[in-house]
Amino acid sequence: MLELIWNAGPVVKAVLLVLAYFSVVSWAIIFYKFRVMKKACRETDQFLDFFWNKKRLDAVALELKRFPNTPLSALFREGYHELMKVQRIKTEVDGQGFAANLSGADSVARALRRASTVETQRLEKFLTFLATTGSTAPFIGLFGTVWGIMDSFHGIGRSGSASLAVVAPGISEALIATAIGLVAAIPAVMGYNHFLNKLNILIAEMDNFSQEFLNIVEHMMRRG
Repeated sequence: MLELIWNAGPVVKAVLLVLAYFSVVSWAIIFYKFRVMKKACRETDQFLDFFWNKKRLDAVALELKRFPNTPLSALFREGYHELMKVQRIKTEVDGQGFAANLSGADSVARALRRASTVETQRLEKFLTFLATTGSTAPFIGLFGTVWGIMDSFHGIGRSGSASLAVVAPGISEALIATAIGLVAAIPAVMGYNHFLNKLNILIAEMDNFSQEFLNIVEHMMRRG
């Protein structure tokens, strides 16, 4: 393998360097995202148990530092802060309390949506690189292979010999680019699909939590 890479042409070597970069960075992202997603999923379950076992929102707010990796803690923080702002607003017009409460619930809903968007973007970080590697690495390797084969046939034309001993080395050197392209692409695609599945689960948890939190807020506002 090393001999084939060493004897390859300059264009094929450049392609192999690009593919090596994609592969190394993809593996680094896979290990990093695996840790991030594992912590996020584990702490999400822990936070939900903690949240439903507490009877007061302020008690939950005091212990958010216990769950730094779950997106639900960020949603709760933003929603709770917005709720505190709404509660500080004094309604001076009699009979407008119910409308004001609904407006306050809308403010909390907007805060939850903003937090959900920010957390989704945080969890999606670096996944684009995995998708790019999975979709482009085989084609980059194929480009190196085609170029290597063209170079081999050009050499055959100059030497005037088309024997297997002349053709085989150049073809094998060219095909190594396609092989390396697949080696870079396959882990990236598998990692991307795995993390995308975890991300969809976390997004569903965020949507469910936002709806439950809003139900609690609206119930509190209607009770005054």
